[in-house]
Amino acid sequence: RPPYSYSALIAMAIHSAPGRRRTLSQIYQFVAENFPFYRRGRAGWQNSIRHNLSLNECFRRVPREQGEPGKGSYWTLDPGCEKMFDNGSFRRRRKRR
Repeated sequence: RPPYSYSALIAMAIHSAPGRRRTLSQIYQFVAENFPFYRRGRAGWQNSIRHNLSLNECFRRVPREQGEPGKGSYWTLDPGCEKMFDNGSFRRRRKRR
């Protein structure tokens, strides 16, 4: 299992995209292509990605432009959360005790 949270995986996918936005299916594709652990048949991780996108305030849904082909909205990072992933720091943070 990669040492990254689902939020970090989503942020990596968005950061690597032109225009810094991706659709849900593009996020799934990025994760599966870059982390072999998620290529296996289980789809539970996709539910976790959806859950994080909808509940984490760092992710914003951006509607498609009128007349733009395709299905679904784009997802992007809220500008206020960009600092969480400065310098490519996507690893899980250790919990303080």
